[in-house]
Amino acid sequence: MSDNFRSRAVTEGLERAPNRAMLRAVGFGDDDFTKPIVGVASAYSTITPCNAGLDRLAKRAEQALKQAGAMPQTFGTITVSDGISMGTEGMRYSLVSREVIADSIETACGAQRMDGLLAIGGCDKNLPGAMIAIARLDIPAIFVYGGTIKPGHHQGRDLTVVSVFEAVGAAGAGRMPPDELLEIERRACPGAGSCGGMFTANTMSAAIEAMGMSLPHSSTMAAVDQETADNAARAAEVLYQAVHARRLPRSILTKKAFENAIAVVMAIGGSTNAVLHLLAIARAAGVQLALDDFEAVRKRVPVLCDLKPSGRYVATDLHRAGGIPQVMSILLANGVLHGDALTIDGRTVAEVLQGVSPNPSPDQDVIRPWDRPLAPSGHIVILRGNLAPEGAVAKVSGPGNHEITGPARVFDSEEACLAAILAGAIHGGDVIVIRYEGPKGGPGMREMLAPTAALVGAGLGDAVGLITDGRFSGGTHGLVVGHVAPEAALGGPIALVKENDSITIDAAGRELKINIADRELAKRRAAWTAPAPRYTSGVLAKYAKLVSSSSQGAVTDA
Repeated sequence: MSDNFRSRAVTEGLERAPNRAMLRAVGFGDDDFTKPIVGVASAYSTITPCNAGLDRLAKRAEQALKQAGAMPQTFGTITVSDGISMGTEGMRYSLVSREVIADSIETACGAQRMDGLLAIGGCDKNLPGAMIAIARLDIPAIFVYGGTIKPGHHQGRDLTVVSVFEAVGAAGAGRMPPDELLEIERRACPGAGSCGGMFTANTMSAAIEAMGMSLPHSSTMAAVDQETADNAARAAEVLYQAVHARRLPRSILTKKAFENAIAVVMAIGGSTNAVLHLLAIARAAGVQLALDDFEAVRKRVPVLCDLKPSGRYVATDLHRAGGIPQVMSILLANGVLHGDALTIDGRTVAEVLQGVSPNPSPDQDVIRPWDRPLAPSGHIVILRGNLAPEGAVAKVSGPGNHEITGPARVFDSEEACLAAILAGAIHGGDVIVIRYEGPKGGPGMREMLAPTAALVGAGLGDAVGLITDGRFSGGTHGLVVGHVAPEAALGGPIALVKENDSITIDAAGRELKINIADRELAKRRAAWTAPAPRYTSGVLAKYAKLVSSSSQGAVTDA
């Protein structure tokens, strides 16, 4: 029981009277001051379909907390839509929103001295933002995912929002008529929920479930289904028990929990953004996690799930096939998961997975058995070399090419690169360099989904390499390398690349290099000058001053 919970239980004392008076105005009665106050942080918004259904979950959780014996206090936090802002100046605010969400939840709970926290989120940055706050606060907490969108359909195939981005590339290359692009646009997003493939939101929901901070099966539910509301109510009950048991997040968010999350991300073919976000959450939790930890787990965990963007299925298919508990059971049975890690309901991972067969059902092919994986090792590879001394993150999912050496096509912004792709100026064998899009230089480390999807749509997804100090949408696939550090704005080697320099991406060799002499690179470094910042006031300027390297999670409180 927290100190503030104890102090409220003592209704005597003149010093507490003003506090109680304020709480009476929002519905507290005499008996309620002995109950734990639990914050319900909701990212409900109609800005994006990812968050449009969260209000009903917040209300259901609030009701369940009251029935359990707590006093819930609901408050809001912001969201932005990555999908809507993608490819625009607005995308610079996306990663910034992660910090705003974390700061706002921490601020509300810290100021009100809450005894517990139930955080509800949908869009990509809601999830790590809430988890950073949970780790900082270290009060009993649970995360509730708003759920995934159901797939759209067109001409016998499932659609996601990435289908639209790729259709733009196909139409731009003359490979798709405009009326078909319009039909795909109309049908891709049929209702509420986060983007349907194993993109960033679904990747992070899976990671949070794997870490034990949300309930089993909750990370792959469809947003519009009844089970999401039922899960919110059950989460409220579990949180109430955790408050009384003083079950704290930092006792759950251990190094083992993060290694479990990384293992699940590798097995499901998840987003490269998981690297950035797990590093940031770990820092908030006081856990030493580094890029090399991802590489260590990658080597021993195969890709087991055939999920979009590089595979065939969407998150709701994974849910029907057994969800994350089925994946975790396979990993546990084969010795690559920590079964003794704790979860929010007090059980260990092994206890949670009791009764879940380590053999996926033969009636589905979304989840492969251990001995028949899609790939023998994980798809997120950490590269280093003279272009990325601090590291870079490559995504090598799918059967395509994982190595290329070619002439650099250099762009100092995403927009310039996209224009070149749509104009047919990029050719097979090229290695695109998009720089000054890092955490500081962007600022905000935009996702390069528009260029990568345009490459796929133009039939160049396996024929062109792309490196950037920005990052990628979870919907990106192909021969792509992001998070190149140090970033260009700090004078990292990526800032020194010139048009037609020879660049090598070697995922198997875990190397990213520019094929020029060291003395030439040193000469260029001596001549380099930092560009003027794009923003000099407001939140983006503030973010650029505070943010750390992507190799450290791009946190703002380092």
